[in-house]
Amino acid sequence: MTRVLHAAAAIHEALQLAMTQDPAVICYGLGVDDPKAIFGTTAGLQDQFGARRVFDMPTSENAMTGIGIGAALMGARPVMCHQRLDFFLLAMDQLVNNAAKWRFTFGDAHRVPLTLRLIMGRGWGQGPTHSQNLQAWFAHIPGLKVVMPSNAADAKGLLLSAIFDDDPVVFLEHRWIHNHRDHVPEGDWRVPIGQARTVRDGGDLTIVAMSYLVAEAQHACRALEAAGVSCDLVDLRCVRPIDWATLRASLRKTGRLLVLDTGVATGSVAGEIIARLTMEEWGAFRAAPRRLAAPDCPEPTSYGLTQDFYVTAADIVREVAAMVGLADAPLQHLPPARPHHDVPGDWFTGPF
Repeated sequence: MTRVLHAAAAIHEALQLAMTQDPAVICYGLGVDDPKAIFGTTAGLQDQFGARRVFDMPTSENAMTGIGIGAALMGARPVMCHQRLDFFLLAMDQLVNNAAKWRFTFGDAHRVPLTLRLIMGRGWGQGPTHSQNLQAWFAHIPGLKVVMPSNAADAKGLLLSAIFDDDPVVFLEHRWIHNHRDHVPEGDWRVPIGQARTVRDGGDLTIVAMSYLVAEAQHACRALEAAGVSCDLVDLRCVRPIDWATLRASLRKTGRLLVLDTGVATGSVAGEIIARLTMEEWGAFRAAPRRLAAPDCPEPTSYGLTQDFYVTAADIVREVAAMVGLADAPLQHLPPARPHHDVPGDWFTGPF
């Protein structure tokens, strides 16, 4: 059975289910017990499970992470929550040099089942230090798994899989998906880590997307379909490990590849996908691969400067049209533009 939930409620349900099933699961971090409860994702959990399992922490990211690693090594399954990915950078040493390497260094008996919820994304002029998309940085580290849900159902299923995985998992939530509504399965429903999802089937071109850009790609695919261009749309779900089998199969079918990335272009996950598929599937390409990513500069705070900063459905339509030889990009088939480019809808009312 399924119900329609928004992604924030689906994340809350995953946390509640995990904590009910396993008393070793704990949830802590900045804001887990405050009135906003991290977009509502942790609301009521402290009342239900007690302050020993659900608790706030001082603003000391490196210490928080060290506590989580130690707790995981002693049998807990910690879920550590950060309201901004950017602030977690103070704890990269703990993550990279301890959590990610522990099992490799000390053997299979020494696992670190730590889940890091890091919230990213843009809106309301959050600027260069509050809206970074650093998935390529995390994906570069052997020993980490890196998850990026794009919708409510996957937010629940991937978070449950992350919590019960025996290795450290970085769970990257784009704040613009929190209000995404979808049919979400009831009960203990899990999405395997490392398994991509084919959102749309098509034969002319493969679009590979991640996180919020899956939504922009869906708008683009519908507009292109009205012009007679059918696209395979693949939602990566995870950027480490990547589901190479699904990407290869799609490329072999379409012969054209466009990869969308919420991060900057240089050193991006998109660049890695294009490099590897070009090396291993050269004969499948009918045209040069392309990528759309953020510009190689910090994200501006200014409303005016961010106007053309982000990848949009219109950008995707124009790029695909050029790749397949359409004379005109079918922009008239896109949904009407939002009143403001830096918010997803009227529900998004503040910087957090």
